[in-house]
Amino acid sequence: MAKLKIKTGDTVKVIAGDQKGKEGKVVRVFVEKNKAIVEGVNMVSKHTKPSAQNPQGGIVKKEAALHISNLMISEKGNTTRVGYRLEEGKKVRFSKKTDKAI
Repeated sequence: MAKLKIKTGDTVKVIAGDQKGKEGKVVRVFVEKNKAIVEGVNMVSKHTKPSAQNPQGGIVKKEAALHISNLMISEKGNTTRVGYRLEEGKKVRFSKKTDKAI
């Protein structure tokens, strides 16, 4: 299991696949599967059975997980790779393009 450089709350851009070019905020990261759910990206139609919460049932649109390798951290519309370094005794993520802490 590799260390992931994308965390919940990061703004990311999709760099490969059907959703290429779309941007959004990471809602959830599945470390064991190397996947993440991005807000408003990779929408799928899910058929739901009528239940107590949803008596009508029907088709619900929701986000599906994307592989981490297809995502890249985005700051102000520009994608960047992520590195780690020690700053004042703390491990900090930084942008390799701008050399600033994320």
